[in-house]
Amino acid sequence: MPGIDESREFIPLGIAVLTVSDTRKPEDDKSGNTLVARLESAGHELADRAICPDNIEDIQEQVAGWIANPDIDVVITTGGTGFTGRDVTPEAVEPLFEKPMEGFSAIFHRISFEKIGTSTIQSRATAGVANATYIFSLPGSPGACKDAWDGILVHQLDYRFMPCNFVEILPRLNEHLRRTKG
Repeated sequence: MPGIDESREFIPLGIAVLTVSDTRKPEDDKSGNTLVARLESAGHELADRAICPDNIEDIQEQVAGWIANPDIDVVITTGGTGFTGRDVTPEAVEPLFEKPMEGFSAIFHRISFEKIGTSTIQSRATAGVANATYIFSLPGSPGACKDAWDGILVHQLDYRFMPCNFVEILPRLNEHLRRTKG
């Protein structure tokens, strides 16, 4: 059965949170606040936080800067994953992925379906790995952020979670860069 192995020590990660919105300000960023509260409650460190408009170039620039920072292990975006003309987060982050994480979207939608039914299809939540950094793009609602964190991320970002988790493979994400040609 999956669960926490108490014999393993918790390893805090550096996590950056990006809210993608044309209208949100720090004082009314409920989804960003939800993510920050949860990651800090879990014992992780908020490495950075920003709000940027629904613009592909702005999103890419922010995320690219964070994945270049060795102190940031995880980037979580919230907002811009729907189908309106301004929703461009997947278009911004997916070109950065070295490896997409299709399973994240599948599990997120399964969890979301239990809460909101077929309305879950209105989300294009996505995830992947770039420059040895995990990137998760969530919808802009606090409920969706809670569902993704509580149902997936709190476990996969905890080294103690067994049978496996993202933390234990973090040092090996860029091993292809260290290989020598034979």
